[in-house]
Amino acid sequence: MSDDPKPSANPADDEARLRAALPIEIHGRLRSLRLKDGRAIVVAEAGDLGAKAREELEGLIENEISKLDDVETVHVALIADRRRRMIIAVGSGKGGVGKSTLTTNLAVALARKGRKVGVIDGDVYGPSQQRLLATDRAKPLTQGDKLVPVDSPHGVKVLSMGHLVPPGKALAWRGPMAGKALGQLVDAAWGDTELLLIDLPPGTGDVQISMMADSKPDGAVLVSTPQDLALLDAARAGQLFEDGEVPIIGLVENMAGYECPHCGEVSDPFGQGGVEKFADALKIPFLGRIPLTIDTRIAGDAGKPPAAGDDEGAAPFMAVADKLDRWLTNGAI
Repeated sequence: MSDDPKPSANPADDEARLRAALPIEIHGRLRSLRLKDGRAIVVAEAGDLGAKAREELEGLIENEISKLDDVETVHVALIADRRRRMIIAVGSGKGGVGKSTLTTNLAVALARKGRKVGVIDGDVYGPSQQRLLATDRAKPLTQGDKLVPVDSPHGVKVLSMGHLVPPGKALAWRGPMAGKALGQLVDAAWGDTELLLIDLPPGTGDVQISMMADSKPDGAVLVSTPQDLALLDAARAGQLFEDGEVPIIGLVENMAGYECPHCGEVSDPFGQGGVEKFADALKIPFLGRIPLTIDTRIAGDAGKPPAAGDDEGAAPFMAVADKLDRWLTNGAI
């Protein structure tokens, strides 16, 4: 009498067992798993992968599933349809925590990893992405009744009210008008862009509420400096996303330490480690720390994001982007 496990009479149990046999890194791609009469059938999403990556994914699934005792053959079907455009919100509870700079550099880092990325400047009252992405002199064209995003020199498309309003001019708009403006930026002619990062204004006001209703993000990244006051505001921003059933991908600690350019001594004007402790207490992934440096500030003013380079200034942004890239691919860090 054989000791081999018997196939389950419950298809849900079979699916769970097949899924457990595969690395968690590809779980976000799995669409269907079935087992019948020793034949395993796995359907996975691979429309955003090149030929070599598709071949590797298929081989990985076949190899791991075939190790199960009651599986005789494995059939893998890769779906060729491209994924829909994803939206990631980058938010904070208060201003001045470096959220816009982080958004810019994450976009540039993800573009360097091969993703087709667009940035929307959701801060209609204080836009900055046009400067950070070196497009402040550009004006968007129109395609029918839609705006056409501006191509930045860093491989990222961008739309900002800073492209549409003369520099220095104040916008005296009521909240609903700002929310409508964000909707028009999201609904622009983004072409083959696969991912939109929305640089939200600080707080939990009309723009955020309109976005949640009209262009619900797939996930959110929260940014805070380490001090307690900023963390309290970040918690409020997180609550807004949770109430709207938007997954919080993780938290980033910005301005985490300052190295004196003269003596090299590192100080912590905003505290140290507060965001990581906060994330741990709430069981939210901690995505990383971005140090406070003069070079980052100068580069931002010049429209030259550190993430576009290969020096040590790019490393913290690339590290956070690596985790975000994994979440986009697999649904987990």
